[in-house]
Amino acid sequence: MSLTFETVSENRSFGGTQGVYKHRSQATGTDMTFGLFLPAEAESGPVPVLWYLSGLTCTHENAMTKAGAQEWCAETGMAIIFPDTSPRGDDVADNDAFDLGKGAGFYVDATQDPWKPHFRMWHYITHELPELVFGNFALDREAQGITGHSMGGHGALTMAMTMPETYRSVSAFAPIANPTQSDWGRKQFAAYLGADESTWAAHDSTLLLTERGYPGEILIDQGSGDQFLDLLKPEALAQAIAARRQPATFRMQPGYDHSYFFVQTFIGEHVLWHAERLGR
Repeated sequence: MSLTFETVSENRSFGGTQGVYKHRSQATGTDMTFGLFLPAEAESGPVPVLWYLSGLTCTHENAMTKAGAQEWCAETGMAIIFPDTSPRGDDVADNDAFDLGKGAGFYVDATQDPWKPHFRMWHYITHELPELVFGNFALDREAQGITGHSMGGHGALTMAMTMPETYRSVSAFAPIANPTQSDWGRKQFAAYLGADESTWAAHDSTLLLTERGYPGEILIDQGSGDQFLDLLKPEALAQAIAARRQPATFRMQPGYDHSYFFVQTFIGEHVLWHAERLGR
């Protein structure tokens, strides 16, 4: 696995550095770009790191420029990583719909054509990109948290529940909470993973929480005015939390929609929440 990368840009931000980097991915067979904010503390040694997974149609840039996380990460001495949401390139399979193909990797490893040569976002996020960033930047591998928005909230919750030894804290903004029962999930899982629905359960946070839960507390914010509530199905996850008696804070925020104005409003609370659990 190559640990080499190219610096696209680096900008001073809140006393730290907001960088954008590109590298050749073996997992996706493409060039991949990610953002990484390093607080000033990283100049003296490894710092905790928060992974932020973005939603449908996004690249690494959306949350990096719109969420406003850098100020809070600088305050707590924590790094934050903004990966892309799918492979990119002329030879990468795509679809005319916004919710399938480029920008819609759904954080799974595709097993079906034409997606399987490149759409391996689970492996990319959980294995390949960590090897690169921990091999090149002052990040503490033992202090990782994960969060995300919408499709990224789905990815964050499923990864944390599958790999709790890796992710010591987890939160989500308006996650796609029950994708096996939603058009935001059934369509993509059928395309990427095939018709055998038993293979889908590993990527449904409601089913995972029902089966195994998470050893720590979970934080979820959902807007009551979200235009995609019927697709997100937050009630399914809330019911699973109650049934399992999972330690969790699930907040239905009155009037907030699905936009980055919603994320901006609560990102500070999420960063502080992760920092407390990661020892900062």
